[in-house]
Amino acid sequence: MDYSPLWISIKVAVLATIATFMLGLLAARWVLSLNKLRFVVDGIFSLPMVLPPTVVGFFLLILFGKNSGLGQLLMRMGLNVLFTWQGAVIAATVVSFPIMYRTSIGAFEQVDKNLLHAARTLGMSEVKLFFKVLLPVSWPGVAAATILAFARALGEFGATIMLAGNIPGRTQTMSVAIYTAMQSGNRALAYRWVAIIMALSFITIFLMNYWTSHQNTLLKGRGRSGY
Repeated sequence: MDYSPLWISIKVAVLATIATFMLGLLAARWVLSLNKLRFVVDGIFSLPMVLPPTVVGFFLLILFGKNSGLGQLLMRMGLNVLFTWQGAVIAATVVSFPIMYRTSIGAFEQVDKNLLHAARTLGMSEVKLFFKVLLPVSWPGVAAATILAFARALGEFGATIMLAGNIPGRTQTMSVAIYTAMQSGNRALAYRWVAIIMALSFITIFLMNYWTSHQNTLLKGRGRSGY
């Protein structure tokens, strides 16, 4: 059994989660500062969550295609994301981004506004406010968002096969391997990949639940201690 889809999936999911973590936090913090355009921007950022993954992949294919301005620019730079594992990372990032973004913005909104006002009154800059107050206080929610984003990136299929294709040993992830195995009639191989991806997904959800429970216990303990 060729385990390359497992390693490709993990590599893609880890890199996509790192990108999603940074982009999601920045987007969530930016949207919190908006007023009139907030609902418009929020709708745009949340769109990949409600669109079918194949539609997301179609737009990415058009965006990075040879006929687009971005695609031609990348070609001049000697870069190409179509049918590469880098394309799989981009697809997984775009699809998992709304989860990181929406969960993070929800965690940020739960932070006591008086705490933020007090920090600003003391002369703290917005950058320091974000890293020293907002992010540490909302960290349990942000961590849960990161775990969920990883799980989503790990199981991405539609956008990945549209942008990165199905090249064994290069772009074939576990989800794509399941599809290929079923298309070729190899159900036994498909069952193995299903079992592996289900086990990894269960471990991911277990870690998220454990983290959330542990953080809630710590917060309750601090509350009883008067902190």
